[in-house]
Parts: sequence; structure tokens; C-alpha cells
Amino acid sequence: MFLIVGYVIILAASVGTYAVHGSLAALWVPMEYLAIVGLTIGGFVAGNDIKVIKATIAALPSLFKGSKFNKAAYVDLLAMLFEVLAKVRKEGLMSIENDVENPHDSPIFSKYPSISHDHHVMEFITDYLRMMVGGNLNALEIENLMDMEIETHHHEVEVPGHVMAKTGDATPAFGIVVAVMGVVNVMGSVGEPPAVLGKMIGGALVGTFLGILISYGFVQPVASLLEQKAHEGSKIYQVIKVVLLASMSGYAPQVAVEFGRKVLFSSDRPTFIELEEELKARKGK
Repeated sequence: MFLIVGYVIILAASVGTYAVHGSLAALWVPMEYLAIVGLTIGGFVAGNDIKVIKATIAALPSLFKGSKFNKAAYVDLLAMLFEVLAKVRKEGLMSIENDVENPHDSPIFSKYPSISHDHHVMEFITDYLRMMVGGNLNALEIENLMDMEIETHHHEVEVPGHVMAKTGDATPAFGIVVAVMGVVNVMGSVGEPPAVLGKMIGGALVGTFLGILISYGFVQPVASLLEQKAHEGSKIYQVIKVVLLASMSGYAPQVAVEFGRKVLFSSDRPTFIELEEELKARKGK
């Protein structure tokens, strides 16, 4: 939503202010628009393999949706982990074997659809719970493995943002290419009247204008948002990591989830009292 609002402000501040003292018709040079868009898309396709192109296109719709990683989602996550670890502490590790092997049928996981419907998050949780059920774990080795998996995930989700940033960096240069092509066309028409030459030169300069506007006004904001989405989407794995490692180190479930709470961004972090009351309320259900 804010992306659209930003685009409207950008257009109003650029094209809108120009319209006050100039003719919008002078900016309408269809071939310049076609060339700029074509060069930008061509550079994007030529510079990336099919996996990156698909990942970038798939990530774009998320820009128009609110973040699913909010305080309510993290409270659900911590409550779910608390319930799993409390069951382990009370009944032993083997008691969660069926939950781990069949998470969609688990009476614990099914209570938290905001978490259980995220395939990647559930796979991360169940994989390490499965290792805990298997026993004989070295906490340092597991922590190292978790770090590498989180790093791999973060690298994958960062790719669309990096790709869009590079595409945005190239767009002003494409604008210069289009402008130079226009100037070459002007040079071949030096015998025309000044009014005609002026219109042709203005049309050539539109290429530079479009390249810079599209880059910094439209593509770079998308790249920035994609990078922000990637960062906020990695936090949940860090929370899961510290909670499970705390449990493996012998801490009680209540203390383990407190480790996870402290990892959260301040804007998404429930207070100690809020989390404690939420866990008590859900425990009574």
C-alpha cells in the first residue's frame, strides 16, 4: 500500500510540478518509453538465470501485503515452542515423535495455523526436534548447523532485492543510451527548422529523464522493500534457534522461550508479563 502511495508522491513531485510550467505532451515520446522499458527488462533477463528470475517475480506480490511477522505471530511461535518443550519435559523426548513426523496432524502444531502453515518454518522446527528425539546431540555442532542453514536461507531470500537493486543501478545508463540515440537522430536532421530540432532534442532528453526517474523513483524502492522483507523473514529462524538450543542446554521451557523473546525486534517483542500471561491463558485451554 505504501509503495503505491510513494509512487503517487513521486509522480506528483516530478511530472506534476513540471506540468505547472511545461507541456506534458513534450514528455510523451512512446519510443523512448518502449526503449527504456525494453532495455531494463532485457538487462534483467540477460543478467540472471531462470531460478533467480522466478524467485524475483514470485517475491514481488509480497510488496503489496502486510508483514505476517508481527507480535501476534511471534507470540504464537513462542507459545507453540513452549507447549512442545513442556511436553518433552513432562513426558520425555519420544512423546513428540508423532508430532514431528506428522506435523499437519499434530494436536499441538494445528493449534497455531499462523506458524504451521509456513512450510519452511515448520520444516526448520521439525528437523531439529527430530534430531533432539534421536539423541546424542552436541549443542555446539547443532548451533553451527543452524547458523549455516539460517545463512543459506538468508542468502536465498536476499537475492530478489539484490537483483532489483542492480537492475535499478543500470537503468540510468540505459536512459543515457536512449538519449544518445536521440541525439544521433538530431545530428542527422540539422537542416530542419529550429522548432523541429528543439522538439527532437527535447525528445532525446526525455530518455535521460526516464532512466533516472524509473531507477530511483520506481525500481530502487522495490529493491529496498524486498531487502527489508528478507531481513524480517529471517528473524523467526533465529528465535527458533535460541529457544531450542536453550532447551538442549537444560533450561526449563519458560526460560527457553524467554531466550527467544529477547531476540525479537523491539517493535515485535511482547513484554515478559504479556508473554507469561499468554502462556498461562493458553495452558488453561
